[in-house]
Amino acid sequence: MRWTVRPGDGPTVRDVLARAGADADALREGRVFLGRTRVRSAEQRVEVGDEISVAPQREPAPEGVTVLARESDLVAVAKPAGIPTIPDHGGASHSLVARVAHTLGLEAVRVHPTSRLDRDVSGVVVFALSKAAGERLMQARIDGRYERRYLALAKQAPAPARGSWDAPVGRGRDPKLRAVNGRDAVPALTRYAVTAVTTSGVAMLAVAPVTGRTHQIRVHAAHAGAPLLGDRTYGGPVRLTLPSGRVIEPGRIALHAARVVVPRPSGEPLVLLAPLPPELSSLWSALGGEPAAWEVSLACDPSASS
Repeated sequence: MRWTVRPGDGPTVRDVLARAGADADALREGRVFLGRTRVRSAEQRVEVGDEISVAPQREPAPEGVTVLARESDLVAVAKPAGIPTIPDHGGASHSLVARVAHTLGLEAVRVHPTSRLDRDVSGVVVFALSKAAGERLMQARIDGRYERRYLALAKQAPAPARGSWDAPVGRGRDPKLRAVNGRDAVPALTRYAVTAVTTSGVAMLAVAPVTGRTHQIRVHAAHAGAPLLGDRTYGGPVRLTLPSGRVIEPGRIALHAARVVVPRPSGEPLVLLAPLPPELSSLWSALGGEPAAWEVSLACDPSASS
């Protein structure tokens, strides 16, 4: 639902929403946008010609999440594919933030994700529960002590079989997307290793991003000619036909944040592991992959040699 502000509609978002007969709960639920920016206050000023949009409600009551670890000032959870880490155009209460807050019995403003996974990516997400924890984990990222290990399935194996992708990543033609050498590109570094390949050529990768750019792994893999299965946005196949004629549709991006290591206040490392979602293990098996390859990939350190 979109409206262009006309003369006489009023000076504030509240006035325009009232004239348009918009859902009264939309603003509270974070579903109202002025241009591309989420509206935080009904009293926000508008000008003639501004575009206001209201995203449809798609928010069941928050469900719990699998807690991987709970420390005094942080919590780590296993994010399933299919939900955003933070509120999106669909509102706030279906996000991972809302689910974590619901599980812990806290207000959503008290849980702060220290990294984000895309909607259709699964795995470990660490939340800071205090300002000190947020600052500690931010510094850990700067110092290279916030380690992340992903497992991925790619359309084909990149060459060489082990190495680094270091192409700068910036905004694509669609500002929500990213591209190698896109607008306002910044340095990006991803280390990877091919750990298994099926007879049909689908490759399993162990991936360790050094920087944390938006969509970094997905963009780098696609640029290397190895787009991830299910990643329609960056050229990954969404349908695969086996020699038997069976058609497989991944239904999600084949990328999983399997292992994260962050420092405790003492400096001691906290190792966090997210179990592999069954849809990914089933996908790999259906493609003819050996189940043991997942453990091999988890044990592989792409940063050891590149």
